[in-house]
Amino acid sequence: MMEIFFETKDVFQLKDLEKIAPKEKGITSMSVKEILQSLVDDAMVDSERIGTSNYFWAFPSKALHARKRKLEALETQMVETNQKKKTLQQNVEKAKVGRQDTEERSKLAEELASLRHQRDQFKSELDKYKECDPDVIEEIRQSNKVAKEAVNRWTDNVFAVKSWAKKKFGFEESKIDKTFGIPEDFDYID
Repeated sequence: MMEIFFETKDVFQLKDLEKIAPKEKGITSMSVKEILQSLVDDAMVDSERIGTSNYFWAFPSKALHARKRKLEALETQMVETNQKKKTLQQNVEKAKVGRQDTEERSKLAEELASLRHQRDQFKSELDKYKECDPDVIEEIRQSNKVAKEAVNRWTDNVFAVKSWAKKKFGFEESKIDKTFGIPEDFDYID
């Protein structure tokens, strides 16, 4: 399709291309519109609506200029990437200065590892005694209080439903308890 534009260096309408493309390039006339739209979407072919007609064109010079611009952009990107690489290599070299493996450095590294190990041991020992921490104990008491209130609220709800069922249907309390699996000693928690 691009060869048609480049060889003729002319402007076409869709109906002209649907006639020319099958004869000259063997492109089926049914797919000409789709191919042309794809080329327009990729900015390889220009199009303009003038009045009620759509005109399509592509000149070799535009394709050449587009390739040159892309090449320049890639070259610029390559220069920037190489500059970044040099900077990173210089930073690595700077970071290596003063980090040579010396006897003092290896002793300090061993001491650091030993201190980290000791810190981990202290943390694990502290975790063992966490359950005796007054803050943790107070938090447990508060959660127990909330849980007790929730249990009593649901107990109250169960008694309310039992009372309603007795009044509404005239069931005996023992029969309701047995049917719904409510234990005999079911009561509020103090």
